[in-house]
Amino acid sequence: MANLQAQLKVVAQSLKKLTKDIEKASKEAAKLSKPKKSAPKAKAAAKKSSAKKSSAKKSPKKKAAPRKKSSDQDGSVLEAVYVAVKRSRKGASITQLKDKTGLKPRQLSNALYKLSKRGDIEAVSRGVYKKK
Repeated sequence: MANLQAQLKVVAQSLKKLTKDIEKASKEAAKLSKPKKSAPKAKAAAKKSSAKKSSAKKSPKKKAAPRKKSSDQDGSVLEAVYVAVKRSRKGASITQLKDKTGLKPRQLSNALYKLSKRGDIEAVSRGVYKKK
């Protein structure tokens, strides 16, 4: 009887140890299964590679034309707005700048903000800008 109780104690201890090991393993598995920022890309790449294997007869994708750098576009927009403001003696209103530059309201607003932050222009009053 004592031998059986000793064996039961050993089994109970080993079960406790196994439960602790299982809990550690499940925590590590949960950490690994949490999606990281790069994980969706890896899944998408895996889907693409499997799609490529299954459909070998698809036509090759056309390469897109290289985009213009945004700094080139910003430079010309900023320059156009600055020239329009510079030419006005009393200051240029937003409606005048829209007419002279032909920019959309959002583009004009962004250009005025950037030019004022650079210190090239200043707001004389609300909606009226003048060269510094």
